[in-house]
Amino acid sequence: MPPYKNVLMDMDGVLVKGRTAIPGAGDFIAHLNETGIPYLVLTNNPLYTPRDLAHRLHTAGLEVPAERIFTSAMATARFLHAQRPRGKAFVIGESGLTQALHDIEYVLTDYEPDYVVLGETHSYNLNHITKAIRLILDGARFVATNPDPAGPSEQGIVPACGAMAALIEKVTGVSPFFIGKPNPLMMRTALNYLGAHSEETVMIGDRMDTDIVAGLSSGMDTILVLTGVTQREDVDRFPYQPSRVVASIAGVDLAAFQGA
Repeated sequence: MPPYKNVLMDMDGVLVKGRTAIPGAGDFIAHLNETGIPYLVLTNNPLYTPRDLAHRLHTAGLEVPAERIFTSAMATARFLHAQRPRGKAFVIGESGLTQALHDIEYVLTDYEPDYVVLGETHSYNLNHITKAIRLILDGARFVATNPDPAGPSEQGIVPACGAMAALIEKVTGVSPFFIGKPNPLMMRTALNYLGAHSEETVMIGDRMDTDIVAGLSSGMDTILVLTGVTQREDVDRFPYQPSRVVASIAGVDLAAFQGA
């Protein structure tokens, strides 16, 4: 492996599985912290703020500062700020998304919003979905944090942003603009946030169809770990391949991450 100055990595399936740290994740994060290598933990999950997620990782034994966490909600907020500063949005989401939009001085309203912004919630409200549909039909632009159709919960699979976006699109005929992985925009925004260059950065993920393709599309080397969604026998089915496949993050060579 070539030496890398910066690291982007997914969270679920790479560092943790549920509330449990994946073996080797603690040593990997500790090495990055001790050597001062710039890194970001990326997640398509827009539900929680970085501080919330840092606490979740802390309870699993991983010391990741909140400023080292970058969510699809944060990427969405930066996109909206670049497109239409201090605009208005009707938002379906939790604190991770609403806080990110407040931070860029957006007004959250259902009165003539510039955007309908769809994230994820713990319980989708049909009245809110109906309101979003009507606002889009009235001309509001449709943006969604991430295309994931489903996500895990302690009770089992639950519908996620992509599934709700498909419902709204079916009714309105308007396709959403998805910000999160595999959109390279998420990766480029994260690189800018980190002040890093793609040629000096590696992306570590567990999904070929989001993490790996997003990294490749952004000009980064990629490492696939097999502790999440993608199994080894699935890798060859894809027309694109990661730079390296390892069983888990414990198999990533720490000597390849020595910073500048």
